[in-house]
Amino acid sequence: MNRILSHQEEPTRLPEAPASTGITGATPLHGSGPETIHLSEGKYGPHQVMVRSGTSTFVVDEPIGAGGLGAGPSPFDLLSAALGSCALMTMRLYATERVWPLERLVVRVSHDRPTLASRDKFLKEIQIVGDLTNLQRSALLEVAMRCPIHLTVARGSDVETRLLDDSDVSESAVSRASHMRGMLEACKAG
Repeated sequence: MNRILSHQEEPTRLPEAPASTGITGATPLHGSGPETIHLSEGKYGPHQVMVRSGTSTFVVDEPIGAGGLGAGPSPFDLLSAALGSCALMTMRLYATERVWPLERLVVRVSHDRPTLASRDKFLKEIQIVGDLTNLQRSALLEVAMRCPIHLTVARGSDVETRLLDDSDVSESAVSRASHMRGMLEACKAG
């Protein structure tokens, strides 16, 4: 089932916002260093992966037609979701800080790469609903293009891969709210 969540639909428990942000329900900003995600093979399908972050656990899988069990989003689904959700969250934060009459945001992300050697292409389509001026709409579009995940994808990244011994594998997962820090920085840049 596809469902679009609006900003009015809140999770059951929101952490307190740090005083410096002025935003109710924001994730506390703490720590430095890398965030860590722990991944391991799932038990039920050849492509199923169990993912644990510092705050949640979920399954990644391939669709049934591609040899998976369809138990979760595919890796490219997650990448597109990261790009779209970051844009949406950053626009909402920006509008909330400015007390703009933004009613609803909808983002759709399409991803295409015909071959492994091809350059990836993402299309981010954004619907902004509310009694906003053209200047406010433009500012929201600009901040969406400064969101942390957009910048990560657009700039490219350095990826290092290491082979570990059996004794070196840690099951720890660490979240440090670096995404929230990045969104706050994107909002202040505008």
